[in-house]
Amino acid sequence: MIVGGGLLLFALAMRSATINRYVRSRLLISAALFGGYALAAAFVASGRLPPDVALQVGTFSPLLLAFGLVNLFVVLAINPWRADRIPDHFPNIVQDAIVIFVFGLVAMLFMPDKIVTTTAVGAVVIGFALQDTLGNLFAGLAIQIEKPFSVGHWVTIGGKDGLVSLITWRATTIRTKAGNLVVVPNSVLSRDTITNYSEPTRETRLEIAVSAGYDTPPNEVKAAVLASLAGEPSILAEPPVEVLLFEFADSYIGYHVRVWTNDFAADDRVRDRVRSRVYYAFHRHGIAFPYPVRVNIESKRHLEPEHEHGRASALDHVEILSSLSPAQRFQLAGMSRLLLYGAGEVIARENEPGASMFVLRRGEAAVTLTDVDGEVARLTSGAFFGEMSLLTGDRRSATVAAVTDCELLEIGVDAFRRVVLSDAASVERVAAAVGSRRAELERHRATRTTSAVEPETQQTFLARVRKFLSR
Repeated sequence: MIVGGGLLLFALAMRSATINRYVRSRLLISAALFGGYALAAAFVASGRLPPDVALQVGTFSPLLLAFGLVNLFVVLAINPWRADRIPDHFPNIVQDAIVIFVFGLVAMLFMPDKIVTTTAVGAVVIGFALQDTLGNLFAGLAIQIEKPFSVGHWVTIGGKDGLVSLITWRATTIRTKAGNLVVVPNSVLSRDTITNYSEPTRETRLEIAVSAGYDTPPNEVKAAVLASLAGEPSILAEPPVEVLLFEFADSYIGYHVRVWTNDFAADDRVRDRVRSRVYYAFHRHGIAFPYPVRVNIESKRHLEPEHEHGRASALDHVEILSSLSPAQRFQLAGMSRLLLYGAGEVIARENEPGASMFVLRRGEAAVTLTDVDGEVARLTSGAFFGEMSLLTGDRRSATVAAVTDCELLEIGVDAFRRVVLSDAASVERVAAAVGSRRAELERHRATRTTSAVEPETQQTFLARVRKFLSR
């Protein structure tokens, strides 16, 4: 009784001295066991119990003392005192197993023969009755010790992708991307192949298959794909994107696009972004998609003039081209490129070289400057930009990104030279219109920033235009 009471006080003192909540809860169990042992010894010593009951209590009460001591020793030896955590290599399930094993060993070595016999027979009966449960138990112990995954890791188990949400003695629970909970017995886990996407790092490589026609050389396809994925926020810049040719099929060339992400949960959205960007890039670069196409040649020839007229009508509303004759605008439209950009893609980037201008036929685009917060302008159908790069070869003065899907006409400097240089008066009229627009933009920039820009005279600007176009 004195031993039990002393151990009870010791366990309670140790419990008050630690900040580890797990240690505190386990020491409370030991204190309860010591209290039970002291109470049993008191009842036996009082002589109030019948002899048979007193004998049974005196025989089995040492089990309470032994279990309490083993639990006390394991908890104090393994867990940190001054930190509220459980050791990585000794989670609670492993500590429970150690306590049970040591307790069984103590019972066999130091307890009376009756207890040892009862324990052995009970172990055999329990072993046969709980074969599957014990298999899950030992598999769970192996998982906790080897730690192939932890709670919060993305894994593939049994062909299912999911987030590990719970690991118990019997089973591991994962939450799939669809939000369903899948409970996998630990014995099944121990026989299955486990893929952990969160270790050793959270960076995961995704491989997306794309295909292109034989008419486009592989290097051009690779360059178009790489350019389209530059700056995509859903993929990592390092490691870099890879585009590998892997197949010469009957009607197409197959490519693997390899990108990296640190959010495995968003892998489907990343694949969507990559495929969408590749689609728009192929459309802009005229790279054929490998699907059966039947074209009625006569119908196509009949529609070509109407198609060219549609392009030319888009130029009718461009202020700086209003001085050109309808025939010049029609010729310029026929030599322009029709481009398609997806929402979020950058059409022109500030300070990058350029030698073309764009006319927005459909969609919305946002204009931003590096030294100005937020949008400085929102462009809609009929708007144009990039005319300074077209006329002078200057670098892009702003970044323009598609807000919605945008269809644009790109007028290159070569086409502009062929159409406009044939009429010297046209050059002067276009340059004058661009100069006025440029002066207005500079005034707008000056009101939004603290840096002042020295205005360029109209004569100097016109001289630069002539010099650049006459190359």
